Amino acid sequence: MSALTPPSDMPTPTTDKITQAAMETIYLCKFRVSMDGEWLCLRELDDISLTPDPEPNPEDSWEDLTELVEQMRDDTEDPNYLMANERMNLMNMAKLSIKGLIESALNLGRTLDSDYAPLQQFFVVMEHCLKHGLKAKKTFLGQNKSFWGPLELVEKLVPEAAEITASVKDLPGLRTPVGRGRAWLRLALMQKKLSEYMKALINRKDLLSEFYEPNALMMEEEGAIISGLLVGLNVIDANFCMKGEDLDSQVGVIDFSMYLKEGPIAKCSEGDGQITAILDQKNYVEELNRQLSATVNNLQAKVDALEKSNTKLTEELAVANNRIITMQEEMERIKEETSYYSEASKKVNKQERTADGQALSEVKKHLKEETQLRLDIEKELEVQIGMRQEMELAMKMLDKDVCEKQDALAALRQQLDDLRALKHELSFKLQSSDLALKQKSELNSRLEEKTNQMAATVKQLEQSEKDLVKQAKTLNSVAHKLLQKQH
Repeated sequence: MSALTPPSDMPTPTTDKITQAAMETIYLCKFRVSMDGEWLCLRELDDISLTPDPEPNPEDSWEDLTELVEQMRDDTEDPNYLMANERMNLMNMAKLSIKGLIESALNLGRTLDSDYAPLQQFFVVMEHCLKHGLKAKKTFLGQNKSFWGPLELVEKLVPEAAEITASVKDLPGLRTPVGRGRAWLRLALMQKKLSEYMKALINRKDLLSEFYEPNALMMEEEGAIISGLLVGLNVIDANFCMKGEDLDSQVGVIDFSMYLKEGPIAKCSEGDGQITAILDQKNYVEELNRQLSATVNNLQAKVDALEKSNTKLTEELAVANNRIITMQEEMERIKEETSYYSEASKKVNKQERTADGQALSEVKKHLKEETQLRLDIEKELEVQIGMRQEMELAMKMLDKDVCEKQDALAALRQQLDDLRALKHELSFKLQSSDLALKQKSELNSRLEEKTNQMAATVKQLEQSEKDLVKQAKTLNSVAHKLLQKQH
């Protein structure tokens, strides 16, 4: 046993040191990338156990290492384990692709076309998801795996999908089932019904079992998760031209470099986005403040004009009242004169019936003129009374309008005060964001220094691993020699 134990003078990293190095490692996008057969394995950092193990005993290290290697070999040779690993990788890639596509499309702010790189990668990932676990169908040219067959079932489950299925079949440039499936995915995204169609297809596992293996992605819960994630794509607009695009010969290769982002840079960009949003809000509030100020000034000018018009109408009403009073006094005077002339006419008729007829005719003429004047004054009095009533009604309406304008002016002043308070709050948030940006810049520089330190640590760990491999080879040769000597 002592011969199998590594020499004590060789530096061997302990589990605590390895765990500490793993904790200090920055995993891009919280995934680890490794090769597993024909699949790229992406595992989240949470799946890796970083709990320090107790310090191993030097005498038991070789047995533990052998057991660990045998256990890992058994796990990798299990088909169910490989299929589960593939499903997890595809689901994680779908999450990254959909999230990146939505964020980039919202930042771009326009309709997407077929040349947009994140959109191309999304279709590649969806193609891999639909191909996972497909059953091979034998034809006279050999075995064929195509996801066009499951997609044709959607028109039976959702009648709205019959339109895009017919459009795909009518496209003249498509010669293979793979090209038809790719065109179907693009048309479904343009229709903003991709999530609905995928959900309807996944819910009918009795129909999918004809095309997929039992442990395929479309038959497991990962497929339902991906269909739920596709709902977020309804916020983007896409436009594709299918006639000139060669969908049959495209090679679906996932570009992982698009999804590898450093944490500090992403945080800084997020902080810049927040500052930009705050500045946009500030500009919007200032513009709204200017518009409200202009509205308040216009309303104030209208109120001043209404007040002047009210004063003018009040003066005209007072003049009309004075004129009506004067006309009433004149009418009373005319009535008195008319009664006086009537009495005088009676006296003249009694006392001087034999008087000159010319004087009597003059009195009658004067009486007739006074009567006509009285009628004219009464008509004018009625007209003035009607004008007075109209002016009183206009005054009431004017008072009501002035009250409404004053209420509106008070409400606008309250809104102006609220906007000024909001502007002050946004200015304070902008100052806080500037301070946070400075702190993030300092943190970014510290993280870069830490990254350089960890790179040196990784090199030391690699050198230690090489030394351990050499020691293991030496121990194997020594053990082989000892076994030969014993025999």
